[in-house]
Amino acid sequence: MWCIGKITAQYRKRMYDLIRLYHKPYDPKRPVICMDEKSKQLLADTRPTLALKPGNPLKIDHEYKRKGTRNIFVAVEPKGGRRLTEVTTRRTKQDFARFMEKLLRAYPKAKILIIVLDNLNTHFPASFYETFNVKKAKQLLKKIEFHYTPKHASWLNMAEIEIGIFDAQCLGGRRIDCEAKLIQEVKALTKYRNHHKKQIHWTFTKRKADAKLSKHYVS
Repeated sequence: MWCIGKITAQYRKRMYDLIRLYHKPYDPKRPVICMDEKSKQLLADTRPTLALKPGNPLKIDHEYKRKGTRNIFVAVEPKGGRRLTEVTTRRTKQDFARFMEKLLRAYPKAKILIIVLDNLNTHFPASFYETFNVKKAKQLLKKIEFHYTPKHASWLNMAEIEIGIFDAQCLGGRRIDCEAKLIQEVKALTKYRNHHKKQIHWTFTKRKADAKLSKHYVS
């Protein structure tokens, strides 16, 4: 469900910018990559699960034991059909900067990575300077162009769509009790979707945005 307040001029500016990016022709030298994080709670069963039998469904006890949480970085290139994922213990500024470094290494032939992301306090150039020395931070940032969603507008980030797919096909509704298993599951789905070059097709246009949201616009 959307909860839309007043849409300011800045909101519209960022929304139009992202819609424009999403409808540009594919350019492997300047790929558009959407990035976000997901928190996953590790849960262990407290009683043995009763296996499937003919005529009887799988039975899982409602009680569980919390085993901590892990962060999952998700970066997806909608038109290229590529994604990079990583499970981390935390999602600090350093974790973000190092994930961005890995993303750059995954695109050695690209001139610039156009990164779409939200306004989380780790998602800014300062994170690079707090992680690497000044020279390296500048070198990495020269190859990145950040484009931010409006505040409270995660629906404009296609990484949310990819995360939703991971929830539906891999993570949601399942108890995963350790980091190693979580990494295994995330890697398997990432490999499958990359092998099949699963794309995300964005159909929302500026015209549709104005028709649907104009009553919320403010100057």
